[in-house]
Order: sequence, then C-alpha cells, then structure tokens
Amino acid sequence: MSENGKPDGAPLAVIAASLRRERHRTGLSLAEVARRAGIAKSTLSQLESGTGNPSVETLWALGVALDVPFAQLVEPTRPKVQVIRAGEGPALAAERADYVATLLASCPPHARRDIYLLTAQPGRPRESDPHMPGVIEHVVLSSGRALAGLSDDPVELAPGDYTSYPGDVAHVFKALEPDTVAVLVSEHV
Repeated sequence: MSENGKPDGAPLAVIAASLRRERHRTGLSLAEVARRAGIAKSTLSQLESGTGNPSVETLWALGVALDVPFAQLVEPTRPKVQVIRAGEGPALAAERADYVATLLASCPPHARRDIYLLTAQPGRPRESDPHMPGVIEHVVLSSGRALAGLSDDPVELAPGDYTSYPGDVAHVFKALEPDTVAVLVSEHV
C-alpha cells in the first residue's frame, strides 16, 4: 500500500525495463511502437525512462503493439533455470558411426546457437557435410580422447581441451577412446 492507502502499482523501473527490452526485441523504433499503441512518442519515451505514470489501458495497448502479454510488462523477469540430467533429453544417433548427439538447448528466438552433449565410441568417425554458411562449431572434450575439426586437418583433444572450426565446411568427430564425451555448441553467425 502507498502512503495514501491505495494499492501500489507495478514498479516503474520494472515497466521501463520491460518496455525497453521488448521494443529492442522487436527491432521497432520508439515512434513505431507509439504509433501502433496509439499513444504519443513522448509518453512512451517517459515510460521507458521510468518517469511516466502508465494507465492499464496504455500498458494493454503497448502489450498489443509489442505482441506480449500484459503481465510480461509489469512483472520483473525471473531467471529461467533448466536442468537436463545425464541420460535425458532428445538423443539422435548417427547412421554410420557410434555417435549420439543429445540436444541440451535449442536456439531460442533471437539467439543463434544450439548446445549438444556428444557421446561417441571408437570406430567410424562422424563425418559431417557442410552446414549453413557462417556456422561455427565449438567443442569442449569432457572425457576420453577425440579427433575433431576440419575433415582434412582435425585436432586431437584430451579432457578439458577446446577447439572451434567453421561448420560450413566438411568436418569430423572421431572418438579415440571408449565412452568419449564432449559438449558441442553450434553457433550461427
């Protein structure tokens, strides 16, 4: 409750940060969001700086203009924690190699990376054709030993070693010891 006995509204700092975050997410200008919401650009500017006093109607209109729920504008963001236990998660096996890639985190909207847990056995290597232009793969070896990188010049990795290489050219991952495990981050630049 405020000093005058009325319920406190959402903190202006939370609203300001939410409006800035969502406007930047959409890539829209201040003027365009204000136009879509049917409010003055100066009003939106004040709200984004935390100095305005928004009505419910104004926040609803801004939510529609930004394509976000009303609550997303007035509630503070909370950290999202995700846990995938060993042996869980969608796993995909290679056809011609003893190699399994478990997707740990797919690329969220407006980000450009996927994270995989690789498990591989000695034998046939996992040979990958070139991916989309601009892909870079990052590998951190967790256990075992492996050859990883460009097909014509892979590097040998031991536990804790890291390598990165262009994923838009042919590349390979070959386990040199049983139960080799690595984390692969596929970055789309």
